[in-house]
Amino acid sequence: MEYNTSRNKMAIPEYGRNIQKMVRYILELEDRKERTEAANRIIEIMANMHPQIREVSDYTHKLWDHLYLISDFKLDVDSPFPPPEKTVIMGRPGRLEYSEDHIRFKHYGKHLEKMIKYAAELEEGPEKKEITLMIANQMKRSYLNWNRDSVSDRMILNQLEELSGGKLKLDEDVNLVATSEVLAGNRNKKKKSTQSKSNNGRRKKYGRKTY
Repeated sequence: MEYNTSRNKMAIPEYGRNIQKMVRYILELEDRKERTEAANRIIEIMANMHPQIREVSDYTHKLWDHLYLISDFKLDVDSPFPPPEKTVIMGRPGRLEYSEDHIRFKHYGKHLEKMIKYAAELEEGPEKKEITLMIANQMKRSYLNWNRDSVSDRMILNQLEELSGGKLKLDEDVNLVATSEVLAGNRNKKKKSTQSKSNNGRRKKYGRKTY
């Protein structure tokens, strides 16, 4: 009995071991024209095995790159595309640098801080005041989304002033969206999400009809 652990490692497992055997076979063909014809047949088989690849632009080029990779870049045929560089395909990707943006309050997120920065540069007037109130309400919603306890409007306004460098302020007697309203909305969203997952589970189990 032959085990997979004793077989040659497959370069691209998605195409299976038979494709790899075909490629190994054509590498041994001495006639270049015969090798080229056989390579084109393998490309057709690979495309039929994964028809979804046809949705990718220039998918034929991608298949030829895969064929060269499976052959360990030893394939010598008249290809419609130049062979890919082994050092480029097999090289290690560059290190992905993490964002250096510092988020003062992570529960508000980067986008909300960008909104605060934008609003802070607006000229004083009704528009700036209205946008500031919208931002404050969104801050409260975001806070209660991650922190289930109650939060005072004063704390939200203080943090808004801090994040804007003192450029965004609201009157002391301003009323933000009610905490009970936000928490009720969060509960409804969670309930709908749970019901949706439950319904999807039933559809998968019983078909399209939901019992």
